[in-house]
Amino acid sequence: MPRLLLALALTLAACGPDLARPSDREVDARVADATARLTASDAGQRVLAAIEAHGGLAAWYAAGSLRFRYAYARLDSTGAPAGDPLDTHQLVDTWSARAVHTLAADTSVSFGWTGAQAWARPAGAELPTDARFWALTPYYFVSIPFVFADPGARLALAPADTVGGRAVDVVHVTFEPGTGDAPDDYYDLLLDPATNRVVGVRYVVSYGPFNPDGGHTPETLMLYDGAQTVGGVTVQEGFRSFLSASGQPKARGTVTDLQSAPETPASAFGVPPGAEVLPDL
Repeated sequence: MPRLLLALALTLAACGPDLARPSDREVDARVADATARLTASDAGQRVLAAIEAHGGLAAWYAAGSLRFRYAYARLDSTGAPAGDPLDTHQLVDTWSARAVHTLAADTSVSFGWTGAQAWARPAGAELPTDARFWALTPYYFVSIPFVFADPGARLALAPADTVGGRAVDVVHVTFEPGTGDAPDDYYDLLLDPATNRVVGVRYVVSYGPFNPDGGHTPETLMLYDGAQTVGGVTVQEGFRSFLSASGQPKARGTVTDLQSAPETPASAFGVPPGAEVLPDL
């Protein structure tokens, strides 16, 4: 997924004495910048309305860090589980897009993203996924629509649509060249026209290691289920994914144990002792 806040993550030194949480002044400045940028276009205004419906940028940035458990279960063509779920406890930094994962099935194994490097612990651990890719992927989906306020996102209104018999407004999101590891991703943000809440997204993945010949994966439709609020920020409780072209089931999952963690130290997102730094792309 595009690491939309990657450039901003390199400015963490200003975030205070060993806290991942930013200062009020930093939050106000980023909110003002994003609001000015979003209100300059119709598509941006639509995204800003969605952000406000989910709690607002100030609450999102001020959270500093969130904890949650994200369980992603792959499905076969019949909708039955296909293999073990990808299930991790996560600590994520909403200000600078960093993350630490601990496997739910084996808490001795962890991996993460520091803002510049992917790592795994213990060194040589067999991971159930590409750590660099997955470190921020759950965070990204949980963080929609907030992440679409980043300056790397390009927004355009698209025609209204019907998804699963439900009318939705649509904002098409692409990314500036050089944005994160997968700048050729795109998203269709699907919004409830009455509440401005996120219904789901349609998206593709252009991450290079998954697409060695270029291009991207087939489009996926992810529908969000339920809602939960912590620290004034509302996110989904779960999701269902399908291949857009056929409607074939792809995955389902849950977002549980959601907690605000504002006192998380910045050092929590560094490479921990006993870990190895993973190769760059």
